[in-house]
Amino acid sequence: MTTGTVTLHRVLKAPTDRVYRALLDPAALCKWMPPHGFTATVHELDAQVGGRYRMSFTNFSNGQSHSFGGTYLELVPGERVRNTDRFDDSNLPGEMITTMDLKAVACGTELRIVQEGIPAAIPTEMCYLGWQDSLALLALLVEPEIPG
Repeated sequence: MTTGTVTLHRVLKAPTDRVYRALLDPAALCKWMPPHGFTATVHELDAQVGGRYRMSFTNFSNGQSHSFGGTYLELVPGERVRNTDRFDDSNLPGEMITTMDLKAVACGTELRIVQEGIPAAIPTEMCYLGWQDSLALLALLVEPEIPG
């Protein structure tokens, strides 16, 4: 079965510890991860190597949702989050691996994401569009410096 891979790159004007926290905090994930037009619910999140997570995205227009989850394979604070992803829908078989690498740079954090094993039923360009929305929302969450 053919699968797809997407590779993304973004520089965020935020420190790596804040970006890393946004990748593992349930409330933060609900704020930035669902692409425009979707809401998210985190059902389970155990942020440790071997820990599991489960969440769902719901299309706000029609109420349809899809759920997915996986296991954390590697967690290096401020540097890397690597996990499996598997859809609950049997029409989207297989296991994806998502690797998010962070690197401190002069203006904030360089973020590189590779998602491998995307089910053939999902056009790769749709994954890129969804991730672009998500990364724009991530920037809105982590970049503001709010006093207090």
